Amino acid sequence: MLFSAICHCRDCQRTSGTGGVPVLGVPKTSFTVSGPIKQSCTKGGSGLQALRNFCPECGSLLFGTPESAPDLVTIYVGTLDDPTLFQPREAIFTGHRPAWAKLATPLAEHVALPGAQ
Repeated sequence: MLFSAICHCRDCQRTSGTGGVPVLGVPKTSFTVSGPIKQSCTKGGSGLQALRNFCPECGSLLFGTPESAPDLVTIYVGTLDDPTLFQPREAIFTGHRPAWAKLATPLAEHVALPGAQ
C-alpha cells in the first residue's frame, strides 16, 4: 500500500455524494481485476483526467486510475470485503473539504496533493 487517505477533492465529493472518500493507493503493477467493469473519465482533483471504474451491475465505485499518477491505482475502501481494516493516515484536498466533513480522528492534512502545495 502506498497511502491511505480521505480525499476531499471536488471530484470525489461529486462522485460519492459526500464530503470525502476513503481511498487506498496501491502500485498498478500489484493490482489485477477479474470480472466486468464500467468506466468513465472525469477531471480529477489534480486537474488531469481520472478514469473511474464501476461495477456494471450495481454502479458502485470500485477503483480509479488517475492520469496524474500513471503507476497508481486508487481503491475505494467501501468496496473492500472488510473496510474496517482501513486506517487513514492523511486527508488530502482539505482546501475543498466542507466544514461538516472534518473527522475527529487526527490526520496529517494536505490542502492539495502532498508535494504539490
